[in-house]
Amino acid sequence: MLDHLSIQVADVERASAFYDAVLAPLGGTRMMQFPGVIGYGAGFPCFWIGTEETHGDVRQECHIAFTAPSRDAVVAFRDAAVTQGAEVLHEPREWPEYHHGYFGAFVRDPDGNNVEAVCHTPQP
Repeated sequence: MLDHLSIQVADVERASAFYDAVLAPLGGTRMMQFPGVIGYGAGFPCFWIGTEETHGDVRQECHIAFTAPSRDAVVAFRDAAVTQGAEVLHEPREWPEYHHGYFGAFVRDPDGNNVEAVCHTPQP
């Protein structure tokens, strides 16, 4: 389960354009905004982006998986990411190695994070 998650981004404006586009097909919108920080959600802000703070020279890729309401929403997520110039890591498909009905797509956000949309509903 994802209650909330916050990631640091190099450019909040560029990252927010990306997340505005890719979260819309999943029902996510900007819910709160403060200087340098934006909270997204569908009901409450559970995903946050904020200005990058350097702690030494350590930078790790994050993996963020967002729940999609349908397989069509997973495809729309990928399409929105592509229009934002994102690299597609894995096209939308079933991932039976995770579990029956797991349908996901993976993209790279503007800061190099691995972002996924997943629908857990099996194909009828």
